[in-house]
Amino acid sequence: MGEPEKNIATHGVRCFSKIKIFLMALTWAYVSKSLSGVYMNSMLTQIERQFDIPTFVVGIINGSFEIGNLLLIIFVSYFGTKLHRPIMIGVGCAVMGLGCFIISLPHFLMGRYQYETTILPASNLSSDSFLCLENRTQTLKPTQDPAECVKEIKSLMWIYVMIGNMIRGIGETPIMPLGVSYIEDFAKSENSPLYIGILQTGMVIGPLVGLLLGSFCARIYVDIGSVNTDDLTITPTDTRWVGAWWIGVLICAGVNILTSIPFFFFPKTLPKEGLEDNGDETKNNKVEKYREKSKEETRGIIKDFLPFMKSLSCNLIYMLFVFVSVLQVNAFINTFTFMPKYLEQQYGKSTAEIVFLIGLYDLPPICLGYLLGGLIMKKFKITVKKAALIAFCLCFFEYLLFFCSFLMTCDNFPVAGLTTFYEGVQQPLDVENDVLADCNTRCSCLTKTWDPVCGDNGLAYMSACLAGCEKSVGTGINMVFHNCSCIRSSGNSSAVLGLCKKGRDCDNRLQYFLIMSVIGCFIFSLGTIPGYMVLLRCIKSEEKSLGIGLHTFYTRIFAGIPAPIYFGALIDRTCLHWGTLTCGEPGACRLYDINSFRRIYLGVPAALRGLSFAPAFFILILMRKLQLPGEIDSSETEPAEMKLTEKESECVEVHRSPEVQNDRELKTKL
Repeated sequence: MGEPEKNIATHGVRCFSKIKIFLMALTWAYVSKSLSGVYMNSMLTQIERQFDIPTFVVGIINGSFEIGNLLLIIFVSYFGTKLHRPIMIGVGCAVMGLGCFIISLPHFLMGRYQYETTILPASNLSSDSFLCLENRTQTLKPTQDPAECVKEIKSLMWIYVMIGNMIRGIGETPIMPLGVSYIEDFAKSENSPLYIGILQTGMVIGPLVGLLLGSFCARIYVDIGSVNTDDLTITPTDTRWVGAWWIGVLICAGVNILTSIPFFFFPKTLPKEGLEDNGDETKNNKVEKYREKSKEETRGIIKDFLPFMKSLSCNLIYMLFVFVSVLQVNAFINTFTFMPKYLEQQYGKSTAEIVFLIGLYDLPPICLGYLLGGLIMKKFKITVKKAALIAFCLCFFEYLLFFCSFLMTCDNFPVAGLTTFYEGVQQPLDVENDVLADCNTRCSCLTKTWDPVCGDNGLAYMSACLAGCEKSVGTGINMVFHNCSCIRSSGNSSAVLGLCKKGRDCDNRLQYFLIMSVIGCFIFSLGTIPGYMVLLRCIKSEEKSLGIGLHTFYTRIFAGIPAPIYFGALIDRTCLHWGTLTCGEPGACRLYDINSFRRIYLGVPAALRGLSFAPAFFILILMRKLQLPGEIDSSETEPAEMKLTEKESECVEVHRSPEVQNDRELKTKL
């Protein structure tokens, strides 16, 4: 009775002993981590409005993920290979789930979201303090209680979001370096590009689901269930609208925790792929070999760390590749992080629409490009030198197409006193804003409150009072204002809530922008896998995990952390009108100068990517003089090492520990 149970248990463990089963679990981990990461990026605009913070603070929140990742990436990448890698990946997924849960806490700890408005929810025909009244007893003023102002500004509930995002970054640390090194160690060399392509595909499926989830949550009001949405005077297209971002964060928390479970059942080592079908003796010998190798590596942990660091530093191709990655990641993080904000301001769409369009247009071609890139590498057995040339040419061609985005633009929203004069003539933006005119000076209006209305003359005004409106009909978003003295038109001089739409021409330009984005994403992703194989093949097998970790470390510290912060600060400089808190202090930006925004959003990444092609070109030159492991027959069991130049060999061997030398001798004898 006990023997069958033992056999069943052994069979159950063996189910998790195949490299392809591990690949499935790791791909799902890539899906879950990219799901939560992309969802957070898509909700940054909602978080900015929820906490009334400037864009550079949003950049700090976004960079906190990289800070958390940075704290452990090198040590996890190196020491993790000496420990149980699947279990460490499982723990990381669970920690990511914990971080997502912490991010959602502010919604439950703070009160309801109070957006900036002069119209109270209970407003009706008898409550007309937001209209233009000549006989008003006193001028409307915001609350000036200093204690209330300090309480509002220094509540700092967004710190919970930052800390949770940092913990999420800590949890994400072991997934990529340990997962990729685990596959590289136990998979056939010829299958490795395909497996990496499958993993990259998982990093596209996750964002696709994340963007769809973000689009769904952005349509739901943040305090759904606790407020009467019929009383709202804003719609999802309004820059004061905040979607239910916390719902998606809780979903991401659950997905990450469930993803962690399978990894606790995988073994520490696997037989090399292709040897599983041999006799039990061969299999046992292979497992025993890896166990002995693991013991040898464990004894040399401290001694080998600095020599490996020195060896990687002397690897010129590796260091140039890191430099290219830092410049490219700076560009792509800025582009992707602030894409929803840019498209909202440029084309006048809601966050929900923009997030959905990004997922619909951009992610499928990226997924297809990753898969085709891996299949082409496997099918034609492309050498590393050819892969580097392919990646360079495809990336450069996509870079040239990127400049077409500068042509697909729209004008600023026409807002009287900000972007146009009250007569409807476009106003130079370097002229000091004056929202008061002869038609509304008698109304005693607030001059900073953002509660825009669109007149039937096609011109928007910062509030119904500043439009000179004297009467209102209806409630909520259906409210209509009449007898507006500032609206000079052939109609009845009326206005409705919200900014005026930009028109069909702008919608067409958005379609052209998205079509060019589809082409560019496919071309670039097609060259991503060949480019990534250059990184994997230019470093030695025993240094691979540390090399991947260092590559991630450099991109985090020089791109992931500073990029959204300095880019957010640049975007803040293009703001035309800041929101106003109840105490009169500035909050989140409501309207940007879209021309300046476009120059920063497209120009800075274009400059960074242009600089990256110089070191990439030097990599191509250097690779012509070296023999790389990718050029060796992939059927060999042990990956060949790159033949270094004489100078590089001396740099490595001087610091090589006895354990590593003995291990190399053992490999030669075997």
